[in-house]
Amino acid sequence: MSTPQNLKDLYLEELQDLWSANDQMVRVVREMADVVVDETLKSRLQRTVGGIEMHTVTLKDLIGDVGGALKKEHCKGMEGLVREALHHAVEMKAPDEVRDVAAIAQFQRMSHYGLAGFGTAAAYAEALGYKDAATKLNRATSEIYSSDEYMTYLAERSQNLEAKGAVA
Repeated sequence: MSTPQNLKDLYLEELQDLWSANDQMVRVVREMADVVVDETLKSRLQRTVGGIEMHTVTLKDLIGDVGGALKKEHCKGMEGLVREALHHAVEMKAPDEVRDVAAIAQFQRMSHYGLAGFGTAAAYAEALGYKDAATKLNRATSEIYSSDEYMTYLAERSQNLEAKGAVA
């Protein structure tokens, strides 16, 4: 994309970047779900894929609503987070419990990136007077927060305790 000239351009760029970030995150979350052993964690990761995909549909709709080009803007930030998630949670040769904890941590890092992006896009939409868009983006942000909080719950209540036992 060319250099943004106004808030609407910046808003569109943010939506296109988030679309790319979501597509990248979906791929790695699927891979993490395939390698974790805890069934609750596996199930949560699998369900999250559907949520991310729904958020992507919302992003595409919002881009179209304001006449933007229906294309992704490659997200280099998520690219780095995905590379780290693959290294630390998918390819890791560690005890299962340790890998599960690493998957939670990597998921949360990617989610926090999404929180920042969706929250920023919602603020832009609000400033531009796109009330329906702001509502949709705030809803997505709330859903991401909820998923992040559940991962924290898993880590605090079970996963970290199991991983602690894997340490000699």
